[in-house]
Amino acid sequence: MAGTGTFRGAPLAGAAPLPDTGPVRSATATAAAVTTSLTVAAGVAAVVAGRYAADAALRTEPGRPLPGGPRLSVHSVTGDRVVLTRPRPSAGNAPDPASRWPGTYALAGPGVHAVVGAVLPDVPHDPDTVVRRLTGVTHGVLAPGAQVRLTPQIHLGDPRSALGLDHADVDVPGELGALPAWFVPAARDTWVITVHGLGGTREHPMVVMPFLNGQRLPVLDLAYRGDLGAPRSPDGLGHLGISEWRDLDAAIRYALRYGARRVVLHGWSTGATMALYAAERSALADRISGLVLDSPVLDWPTTLRGLAAARRIPAALLPLAVRAAEGRSGLRAGQPPPGADPGALRMPVLIFHGPQDTLAPWEPSRRLAAARPDLVTLRTVRDAPHGAMWNADPAGYEEALRRFLTPLM
Repeated sequence: MAGTGTFRGAPLAGAAPLPDTGPVRSATATAAAVTTSLTVAAGVAAVVAGRYAADAALRTEPGRPLPGGPRLSVHSVTGDRVVLTRPRPSAGNAPDPASRWPGTYALAGPGVHAVVGAVLPDVPHDPDTVVRRLTGVTHGVLAPGAQVRLTPQIHLGDPRSALGLDHADVDVPGELGALPAWFVPAARDTWVITVHGLGGTREHPMVVMPFLNGQRLPVLDLAYRGDLGAPRSPDGLGHLGISEWRDLDAAIRYALRYGARRVVLHGWSTGATMALYAAERSALADRISGLVLDSPVLDWPTTLRGLAAARRIPAALLPLAVRAAEGRSGLRAGQPPPGADPGALRMPVLIFHGPQDTLAPWEPSRRLAAARPDLVTLRTVRDAPHGAMWNADPAGYEEALRRFLTPLM
């Protein structure tokens, strides 16, 4: 009707005009939509950044150097000495102590690998250099100008080429496929299964092979998922031991099938974490007579932050990286790490760890030893980086190992 049309389309006679709110409402709606879009975009960007950072922390690259040590330059090489140039300290900071770590290490860089011993304190040197004893060059040429890092993995090759020890190349059947391993035979029926950790390969455990062979203990040195020659994990990522321990479980089964009555698990870093998981979860845990844990990863948020930072992830993204990495690796916040229940331990444990380890904090190891003094022995090693407890004090390490292993043989 006409009246109805007039009422709906225009103001009544004598009434005040109605305000025109169309543009305001449109602007408000547009602003809300933009805000929502920006929020969603920021959320998506955060998720993407977190996943990228998590991948950077967890992506498995066998032998990739770990954080903690500066890049050093070879200044000169003379006979049994090498002079290394340290990075100049920033204003107000002391020189990085890493180049002066006591003990035996490798110098590793593109196309070169050499072994160095102790710092030579009585040799004249500049404030930004350090002089170490040069034990030998195992690969390439150590020439002035070479860029190197200190690493605890001092051997290259296999037990025969590096150490003169007879060994067999064997395949351990794992859930993802065959796992390559070195078997060094000896007379006893207690086998030691060695497992490397972050930044290493199965060449790392060769540091203790001569000692173990001297004790007549067979050694099975395992490569696990993600290692060169071993199957990749389905997602291509490392999981800090939470899935890798099943490869160690496969190695236990292999050892028992081929003559071992009992086994000792000796792991470094995440390899030590794998050993603890195996002791807690394996159906064959009663055949594990002891655990040797070198720098065990028991506080994974700290380790994840350290790995992400080492891969040059910006500090602002580190919390996102940790949360994303926890989700991608199967490590949920609040989930107890291995060793969280000291009362569950059923076998003796020897831990080598030190307070200077910035990648796997020493405090959880100290708490575990304090909670179970009847089973857990902690040997504190000072002035050593992650995974390098043997390197800092080879003689002391092997003597502690001898005392621990003797009753288990």
